[in-house]
Amino acid sequence: MYYSRLRLLGVAGICLIGVLLCLPNFLNAPSSSLPWRQVHLGLDLRGGSYLLLQLDIQSLEHDRLQSLQDQARQALLDKSLGYRDFQHDDKSASLSFAARSDAELASDLEAMKALPAAVPGEFTVAQKDGRIVLALQHDAMLARAREAVAQSIEIVRRRIDATGAIDPSIAREGDDRIVVELPGVSDPERIKTLLGTTAKLTFRLLAANPNEAGPGATMLDDEETHGKLAVQDHVDVDGTALTNAGAVIDDQTGGWAVTFKLNSAGAQSFANVTRTNVGKRFAIVLDNKVIEAPNIISPITAGSGQITGGFDARSASDLALLLRAGALPAPLSVIEQRTIGPSLGAASIHAGVISLGVGFLLVVVLMVLFYGRFGLYADVALFANLILMLAILSLFQATLTLPGMAGMLLTLGMAVDANILINERIREEVKRGRAPLQALQAGFERATSTIIDSNATAFLAHVMLFVFGTGPVRNFALTITIGIITTLFTTLVLSRVLVVRWYALARPKELPV
Repeated sequence: MYYSRLRLLGVAGICLIGVLLCLPNFLNAPSSSLPWRQVHLGLDLRGGSYLLLQLDIQSLEHDRLQSLQDQARQALLDKSLGYRDFQHDDKSASLSFAARSDAELASDLEAMKALPAAVPGEFTVAQKDGRIVLALQHDAMLARAREAVAQSIEIVRRRIDATGAIDPSIAREGDDRIVVELPGVSDPERIKTLLGTTAKLTFRLLAANPNEAGPGATMLDDEETHGKLAVQDHVDVDGTALTNAGAVIDDQTGGWAVTFKLNSAGAQSFANVTRTNVGKRFAIVLDNKVIEAPNIISPITAGSGQITGGFDARSASDLALLLRAGALPAPLSVIEQRTIGPSLGAASIHAGVISLGVGFLLVVVLMVLFYGRFGLYADVALFANLILMLAILSLFQATLTLPGMAGMLLTLGMAVDANILINERIREEVKRGRAPLQALQAGFERATSTIIDSNATAFLAHVMLFVFGTGPVRNFALTITIGIITTLFTTLVLSRVLVVRWYALARPKELPV
């Protein structure tokens, strides 16, 4: 029950730091150089936008069939094997071709079985009606879709962070959906455009006849002429080789352009294809649309280039942002959108503050009525508990939602339970005839183990909720987990300090409990 001056200063210092960390939530920053950390309000409190995105699995299968066809052709050429009539069927998710001759059929089958799979058991190889058939497996494609969703979440996060959105919430829902919550964003159109753009950039040569799609070529929209161009299906340089992209003003035209830089492997591929195809047109294809198709005047070996296409400042910046963030493995479509207005968010804040204030006031009154002076000290510790919770949330710039506010109110109730345990223990010791100081010491000591045990189990339970939960559950668990830590400090340290200092000054013959 003895506290040295240093320990008293330490307790007071922690409380003072808590007050200082809370101030940014109620005051404007006096200087931009100060670390003014605040609690961010969630979607249900601040208002904003809710988007539910769905991954296009059919497009994922189509792209995999296309890449598998390129792999199959290359594998056959590497072994000096021929092939005829490559076909792929999106409905059955299969790819087939005929061997050059019956003598090569067995060798073609072995070459196809040796192709690497993106996931285990991704495709089967069989012979049917004199053709070799590679069929994608449904379960393997579902596993690939789950991987694609995880990859898409990271890309979506990079794209949204680059727009300056504050504390967005991005989470998986089901096997092929992503939930995006954007607090404070009332007009999500630009975000929708960024997320709805796959940003799959490829560099391909035009077909021998740009006006007609022959074997191994596809007619694509030309953004420059608003017509169509026949572009080879084979990808000479993939956009995944990009390491950086930026929006600049073109020195020659004075308009906006997008510069890009390739990694070493991409730069080597770019140099090889431009060196062997001087005089031919090289198409820059973004999401199956030709942005431009300039002539290759000379080999490009620097591993960098520039894309022009009638950009303005915003479109050039957005394209550079998309290229830096990386391409989505498959298109994302918005299947649900909700906008929560600031007025509804303000009403939620008002209701939450009212409930928190009324609950806190009732607890304060009841503690004073039941335990007198000790109840007052418990109320002071309770107020400090609320300040410290808000301080920790501010320090980490956490997001507060309505479930989080409910967690704070529940934490205050748990903190009151701890003070009630201590006060009841002290009452029991007084009834047994112990002296005031002995009753205080015994009351705190006997209640401490019970308080620590109960809070430890609650702490572990809510840590698991935070780890495995999502959205509102995580916010609820976060506030309670922080509240348990602050409760142990305010109940077992701060309230004891208040009682000890009162006893040292008053030296009462009886305890007012």
